[in-house]
Amino acid sequence: MIATAPPIVSVRDLSVLLGGRRGFLRKPVPPVAAVKEVSLDLREGEILALVGESGCGKTTLGRTILGLQRESAGEIQFDGAAVSGLRPDAARAARRDIQYVHQDAGAALDPWWSIGRTLAEGLVIRGVRNAAERRDRVAEMLAAVGLDPASARRYPHEFSGGQLRRVALARILLLRPRVLILDEPTSGLDMSVQATVLNLLLELRERFGLTYLFISHDLSVVARLSDRVAIMYLGRIVETGATKALFDRPAHPYTRILMAAAPRLAGRQAAEALPVRGDPPSPTAAPPGCAFLDRCPIGEPGCARRVPQLIAVGSEHRVACHLASRAANDWASYGVFAGQTAPVGAARHG
Repeated sequence: MIATAPPIVSVRDLSVLLGGRRGFLRKPVPPVAAVKEVSLDLREGEILALVGESGCGKTTLGRTILGLQRESAGEIQFDGAAVSGLRPDAARAARRDIQYVHQDAGAALDPWWSIGRTLAEGLVIRGVRNAAERRDRVAEMLAAVGLDPASARRYPHEFSGGQLRRVALARILLLRPRVLILDEPTSGLDMSVQATVLNLLLELRERFGLTYLFISHDLSVVARLSDRVAIMYLGRIVETGATKALFDRPAHPYTRILMAAAPRLAGRQAAEALPVRGDPPSPTAAPPGCAFLDRCPIGEPGCARRVPQLIAVGSEHRVACHLASRAANDWASYGVFAGQTAPVGAARHG
């Protein structure tokens, strides 16, 4: 990935509200702000990882970029042209080059259809009427993802979990997309199968010139696969940067806690084991200011006054933390990341 590559997808100030109810004789229920004022660029040819806890808005952001979920505010551009706010038919046409690979690959397959028929169906929808051409293209793509072309005659229940991920990739790649949104593509797989899938994703990127938005909570996978990382918390991007820079010097307390808590093959010292305490606040009643304050080991009273904005702390490294300019360069001054943990949300003054 070239750092100066132009963005193929640009998201600007994107917000997504979900739910809400004003029904007759029912208590009003406010909508949930699943995504809040998110801005990011996905550069052509790169792998951008979107990381965060379950419920932070990662999947909603991916579905909104694809067009499966309508944005409430903000703009999405693909190849420099706006694709948000369009009619459903126009939105689908504009996003044909963006495809989504679901976490549960088997759920997207008809159990009564052979794999070959399922894969060929996408070609029929795209206007490929010649049956022989469809068979040839299906066989070619199955081989590309490391499956025997003869497996086209088999049914979903005859495949392992890792093989189903390959089938899902073949199904999508037959449509010749430019951008893949991968939602937890290695979830539920054992380590050896994960490694095989990751290697396949890298090979396919090179072979087909793909760009990936990689949604995951697994930091070990993210460190191995991605070019850049965006950390998401309660609907907002709180840190973003090149993978190596962000892993070498994480600047947001949430990022540091996630990395300290991540399993490592060589084990982890007790002083590093600093798990995130408590649960995220309810999206329907988010606190003012920094949403991470009540769980933050270095938070100060002033953090509650306003929502932190992303600021630069290095080359292409940005963080949304009121204390970033001080703490990013000297976490040890706070003690909490060297084994001394302050009460969650406690005020600290330096």
